[in-house]
Amino acid sequence: MSYKRVPVYTKIRGARVHNLKNIDVDVPLGKFVAVSGVSGSGKSSLALGVLYAEGSRRYLDALSTYTRRRITQSKRPLVDLIEDVPAALALHQRPAVPDIRSTFGTSSELLNSLRLMFSRLGSHMCPNGHMLPPSINVALEKELICPHCGEHFYAQSAEDYAFNSGGACSRCSGTGVVRDIDDSKLVPDESKTLEEGAVESWNMFGIAWMYRVAGELGVRTNIPFSELTDEEKRIVYEGEEVKKFIVIPSKNGKAFDLNCTYRNARQAVMEALHRAETEKGLERINKYLSIRSCPDCKGTRLSAVARSTLLCGMSLDEVSAMSLSDLDVWVKNIPMKMPTDMKDMAEEIVEEFTDTAKRLLDLGLGYLSLDRAGNTLSNGERQRVQLARAVRNKTTGVMYVLDEPSIGLHPSNLEGLLGVIEDLTVHGNSVVLVDHDVQILRKAEHLIEIGPRAGAEGGKIIASGTIEDVKNNSDSLIAPYLKSYKAPRIRKRVKYEEIFSIGCISLETKQIHTVKPLKVNIPQGRLIAVTGVSGSGKTTLILESLVPALEAKLSRSRLPEWVTSLKADGIMKVNLIDAAPIGTNVRSTVATYSGVHDLLRKAYASCIAAKEHGYKASDFSYNTGRLKCPACDGTGQISLDVQFLPDVEIICPDCSGSRYCDTAYQIKRGIKKTSEEISLPELMQLTIDEAIPKTADLKSVNDKLKTLSELGLRYLTLGEATPALSGGEAQRLKLAAEMGRAQNGAVFVFDEPTIGLHPLDVELLLNVLSDLVCQGATVIVIEHDTDLIANADYVIDMGPEGGESGGEIVATGTPEEIVESGSVTGKYLNLS
Repeated sequence: MSYKRVPVYTKIRGARVHNLKNIDVDVPLGKFVAVSGVSGSGKSSLALGVLYAEGSRRYLDALSTYTRRRITQSKRPLVDLIEDVPAALALHQRPAVPDIRSTFGTSSELLNSLRLMFSRLGSHMCPNGHMLPPSINVALEKELICPHCGEHFYAQSAEDYAFNSGGACSRCSGTGVVRDIDDSKLVPDESKTLEEGAVESWNMFGIAWMYRVAGELGVRTNIPFSELTDEEKRIVYEGEEVKKFIVIPSKNGKAFDLNCTYRNARQAVMEALHRAETEKGLERINKYLSIRSCPDCKGTRLSAVARSTLLCGMSLDEVSAMSLSDLDVWVKNIPMKMPTDMKDMAEEIVEEFTDTAKRLLDLGLGYLSLDRAGNTLSNGERQRVQLARAVRNKTTGVMYVLDEPSIGLHPSNLEGLLGVIEDLTVHGNSVVLVDHDVQILRKAEHLIEIGPRAGAEGGKIIASGTIEDVKNNSDSLIAPYLKSYKAPRIRKRVKYEEIFSIGCISLETKQIHTVKPLKVNIPQGRLIAVTGVSGSGKTTLILESLVPALEAKLSRSRLPEWVTSLKADGIMKVNLIDAAPIGTNVRSTVATYSGVHDLLRKAYASCIAAKEHGYKASDFSYNTGRLKCPACDGTGQISLDVQFLPDVEIICPDCSGSRYCDTAYQIKRGIKKTSEEISLPELMQLTIDEAIPKTADLKSVNDKLKTLSELGLRYLTLGEATPALSGGEAQRLKLAAEMGRAQNGAVFVFDEPTIGLHPLDVELLLNVLSDLVCQGATVIVIEHDTDLIANADYVIDMGPEGGESGGEIVATGTPEEIVESGSVTGKYLNLS
């Protein structure tokens, strides 16, 4: 019998996804492969657009059409040949935000093991309130007999401790909060009549005609709400559910007879609340509610019965509130406290918990508690939870595509990430990692570098091989950073004795979360880096304390209750530039967000061809104008219903994704100093750098485009949808509006602006931040990137660890002083 050779690499030929230039590359299998390149060079196009897309597609092709219809599938990538690609899983940079019922404990699945411990190993309370010692009978599914009162009962199952099912608090339904209706918000303007829409909740939730039913119940609908009797107001707010025939006129003059059930103003809100499944849905409802911690369960989400079981003297809600680091220690001691006949079972359940916890701890998440709401976790924290789950499953033969897993990780946590990657490859899996962190790249077994630049000037393989191969490749842009362990000095830092010469922001806070009471002085007019391991308190200090305190001072309102004092003389505005996605749908583009599109619409409306056709600036809007593509309604894409397969989003065949109809292509403007002409839809398809010479005669447009280019966004097209931008791209686009103006008295706060940035792009960002400082701004950056930290004028380092072991300012001063302090951050600062 002859055996075929086992493939050692995935063979890719002629890949043309996005900006990839018909590339040929061999990707080693069973190894740790890193993909590097400047922002927009095509890294993700290769890793996610080719390897993951084809690996997942081929695996799903083996499933039934019934199953495939219920799974989001990747489309076939544009490539001539791809051979020997394994089934692929992707851990994206932006995992979906969990729903309101998710916690760190549920998403990590640690809570599953913990619930099993309480069910099988806990001391259960009998119906008459007596506590029984742990018993093997629970696992044997036998009745328990109370030695005090003789009551026979069965212990709770693991499911009875779940706040999403049997263990939910009946008052808050397992959410931990109660929402009380605020009547003043139901009828905010009592001078309106019911006919005029006085009841906001009816208008908001699609039953604006409900006032007609109220009229049938005896409420006067044509007088101001304030003049109604107490009984009439009672009917509006809390009237009983009764059916009434009403007549509703339509816009075309017809009338409809309906047999309607009355929904009072409060009930309309409560029904919408019970239907809400997402944070976005809750946002619409919360305006009518006052929200507070559930008084029955004290915010724990659990029923009294679920909280009654004790394990080693503690209840489930108490241990869920512990940090994972502390909980891991507590859990490991459980077996020795169990009766002899239960020790083996206890060790088995505990081992399942500690195996899962180990990777989460290695990835720097030990400061999180299991009851931490899932929607409060950062992108990086959610991604690390995903990664730990993948390792725990101990698969083999799978290709894991990781999109910048170092996001949010302090340098000290990167070893844990590398350990996870090693575990995956040891078990026979392949890891393809897109990242910029040199500490991670140096550990790769194979490195593929794409470039040389972004957008149309990228998409080529400029280096491929071992780390030593790439170091010795003269075309490589990452090679100098792989060779040097010293942080480059990009900007001239202020002299030590001048750090506080412009002014000082002084902040004092009380304890909040795990952050201890703090006193901090922040120099004005300087570049300040706020550093520390994950969970050390950086976000609490800056985003939850300093920013809202400054905003309160500027608006002359009350300081947050945990801020005891703030001195910020001379501060006139505060700008938070975070990595939150821009826009909620594909209608938001780089051009619309930056204000360029409005200027271009006016320019095109003023040209001769537009005037001849009677087109105004509003007609050039692809959202509402006459020139938008009718097939896709200006979105550039359409959804196809493919019967037994999932719906497929494709580029609109009528406009080829331009969003405009054919007529829009006929309205053209001349390009300065050339004989060329260009239409608005053609211009929208150009990159920022390509569009700059095409708009030389439009100074406002040109200035905005040059600013975007200087911010490193030169490769983005004007028509690129903003929700698809990375966190770093979103931050720089938000920053664009602030550039080029005096910033005296301004505070800029950046939350990890180096996310997604190549070391070369970090240098570009540092130049931008330096420009802001030169213009008079105080620039505060929450950051892990050692290159940026090394170039800061002043550093505030928090720690020493995360969670309960952090929350203090461990060192302040110049980068050199942070190194001398011996803090965790200081150990990783290699200053040149």
